[in-house]
Amino acid sequence: MNDDIFESVSQRGRGEEIAENRRIYEVADELSRRCQLYEAQFRDGQEHVSRFEIEQRVAEQYAKDNGIWIPMDEVFELGVPGPSGNENDTYVSNDIVYKVNNLLNSGSILKLLYKISWHNILFYDTYYSFYGFTGFEGRTIMPILQQRLVKNATLATPIEIDTYMAAIGFIKLNNEGRYANADFEVWDLVPRNVLVDKDGDMFVVDAEIKTL
Repeated sequence: MNDDIFESVSQRGRGEEIAENRRIYEVADELSRRCQLYEAQFRDGQEHVSRFEIEQRVAEQYAKDNGIWIPMDEVFELGVPGPSGNENDTYVSNDIVYKVNNLLNSGSILKLLYKISWHNILFYDTYYSFYGFTGFEGRTIMPILQQRLVKNATLATPIEIDTYMAAIGFIKLNNEGRYANADFEVWDLVPRNVLVDKDGDMFVVDAEIKTL
């Protein structure tokens, strides 16, 4: 990874981003290890379980083993319900936004965890923290993420987004809101996902990301 792309961006929150990514990788590695054990256990059996189902069962048990399971009927205690999108239901408490992710875009807990780690590398002013899991026991399990609330901000314009992404080393692709550098392709950077404050600072609060 070339850190030159970060030169024109503030270093605010860099230490926190690194610490949170370390935690995210630890969770992802442990879930991956447990998935492999689960698959090995049932490989020779008659029960057919999809990779997604294995992830769900493993994540639920991992959350309960580590005290990070939030029963679905307690999710509303996270904060005041905020705007909901295609992928996240949000809850706001003081300066924190909690996002309950339904995995609709990523299709996988592990893929989501890696995606938010890439977000933290690229957009560390709005870095994500991993909070825990919720869901319906034995069925659907959803990760809960935390992100700092961006206050006194408005939706960025497409021109502002283009300018910001160019400043951190990305080239605009043909589709609106889609950019790439040598390492990542980022898309869905449209006004609803990018904020600008009164000082002109830009904040990417949500994005789709893949490695190249």
